[in-house]
Amino acid sequence: MRGWVGALRAAAAAVGPGSVPGAFRQRFDFGGRDVASWFPGHMAKGLRQMRASLRRADCLIEVHDARIPLSGRNPMLREVLGIRPHVLVLNKRDLADPQRKPTVLEYLKQQGCSHVVFTDCQRDDNVKKIVPLVAKLVDDSPRYHRAEVCEKPLMYLVDTPGVLPPKLEDVETGVKLALCGAIRDHLVGEDIMADYLLYTLNKQQQFGYVQRYGLAEACDAIEPVLRRVALARGRTQKVKVLTGTGNVNVTTLDYSAAAYEFLRDFRAGCLGRVTLD
Repeated sequence: MRGWVGALRAAAAAVGPGSVPGAFRQRFDFGGRDVASWFPGHMAKGLRQMRASLRRADCLIEVHDARIPLSGRNPMLREVLGIRPHVLVLNKRDLADPQRKPTVLEYLKQQGCSHVVFTDCQRDDNVKKIVPLVAKLVDDSPRYHRAEVCEKPLMYLVDTPGVLPPKLEDVETGVKLALCGAIRDHLVGEDIMADYLLYTLNKQQQFGYVQRYGLAEACDAIEPVLRRVALARGRTQKVKVLTGTGNVNVTTLDYSAAAYEFLRDFRAGCLGRVTLD
């Protein structure tokens, strides 16, 4: 609870006492956070295994969340991608902003990604386009392992674990990854994740949260939003307060639980279709 009070006060200070409705932050203050501890140890082993697997592949299918089409990519793969046929699959397109698609495609093209497929793997026919595209790319390029890819072509699929680069470019990239579930919430902190999400929604003029939580208007500070989320979802907690006559149990709003609800609504698409990059 004490940590949340401090976080909310810091967010309010960043917004400023003279803020008015519609005047949103132009930049986000990450408070000097460090990303060094966000790389789990098991990912180092997974990265070594992945490199070994990639050496045996004739074509690489790189799969990412369409909401982070740039932040989600591992720069350590580029040395391998440059010599093999490569398909970039951006899944969960139903949760991403379709208006950002042309900009994303142009940027990816500049990075050398000419074969990009947007999919919704649960109910999208675009998934069926991947195998024919891979077959064509392999057929039109030098074969690395003809014994494994036959002329029909019979394909062997080697799956690799999803791994982060050992060093993220910046804290903002790490928060974007966490919002999409690539980094565990507790490693980054639900407080900063919820505040950054609100900042992003306002920046992109995605104000669906106002109606969803019964707010009078869009907010630049996270505290009023989480208060409304807690009230709407009944997220409360009992805390002991020391008084002159002893400890007293007091029911307060659970801002931690409210932040979790806010993040869960984003991940489920309840706050609109949002591309973070």
